[in-house]
Amino acid sequence: MEWGILICSVLLLAIGMVALFSATKNSDYEEFIKQGIWALISVPVVLILMLVDYEILAKISPILYGIFLILLVAVFFTEPINGATSWFDLGMLSFQPAELAKVFVIMFISYLMVILCKKGRQEINKIWKLGLVLLAAAVPTLLIAKQPDYGTAIAFFVATCFMLFASGIKAKYIIIAMLLVVMILPVLYFFVLPAHAKTRIEVFLNPEQDPRGAGYNIIQSKLAIGAGELLGMGIFKGNQTQLGFLYPKTTDFIFAVIGEELGFLVSSAIIVLYVILITKAIYVAKTAKDDLGSYIAMGIAGMLFFHMAENIGMTIGLLPITGIPLPFVSYGGSSLLTNFIAIAILLNISGRRQKAIFVE
Repeated sequence: MEWGILICSVLLLAIGMVALFSATKNSDYEEFIKQGIWALISVPVVLILMLVDYEILAKISPILYGIFLILLVAVFFTEPINGATSWFDLGMLSFQPAELAKVFVIMFISYLMVILCKKGRQEINKIWKLGLVLLAAAVPTLLIAKQPDYGTAIAFFVATCFMLFASGIKAKYIIIAMLLVVMILPVLYFFVLPAHAKTRIEVFLNPEQDPRGAGYNIIQSKLAIGAGELLGMGIFKGNQTQLGFLYPKTTDFIFAVIGEELGFLVSSAIIVLYVILITKAIYVAKTAKDDLGSYIAMGIAGMLFFHMAENIGMTIGLLPITGIPLPFVSYGGSSLLTNFIAIAILLNISGRRQKAIFVE
């Protein structure tokens, strides 16, 4: 198995727990404790999914895909939280179906691609087969965008792109897709996107135009990261973090907390860990024993890549704010469990590259 994948994940979790411990000082460490509970819940899940053949998981993925589509519809009937109907309230803990859906949708799309392309990867270039794959990805993506949760919806899109790239899709389809995106984006911006989404884009381009309103969070985030300098201000000593200027500091802007209190060196170490993790995921895809394993691993690599790039990019002002958590680091039980499920599946695929490791 590619144990480096698990090691990187645990190190990221450890850094995230330190940051959460500091960020939740003024709230009796409530979110820190909940994150610890979810981490413990993840342990048996990882152990089980490492041992169950991923081919078996893929075969039941259509059932799981259907279940999560039902959950993504049912969540519309819950009470909105921060303007989005994305969570089921379970009392002490909450559950976000869109997060867990990511891994199972990736597995289902991978399974579908294998079924459609039994005669070879080139079969994906038949329009009707490509259309079925895109439809399977579009349904949950549109449901999540409707919540609205545009960041998670884009994560589905990026993961699908990674899988299609691994399948050997022809360059002409990539060029056509890029041209369609260029043409559709202005239409989406002017006629589809709600006001708050447009505001986020405008603030991204010029946060100083509304420094006490829509631009406040990103300005405070950049101030926090800059204040940390090389070694950071120290745990419990970050001005933006401890005085409440940074919000939400445990989820969207946890990287800013790390930058302020732990400094440039630890922030850089996080990026290095993600690069290693994603690179190893792609290597697992490259060396998997079959196409199914390759597609799943590439989808997971795409998911992790987008989350890492978007979250860090938005905290330093390079990308618009979308509310995407930083994998293993941000607070969020559903997100943490999803990411560890993804890691378990990567270990599962890597462990079956040689038949000597697992007896079939």
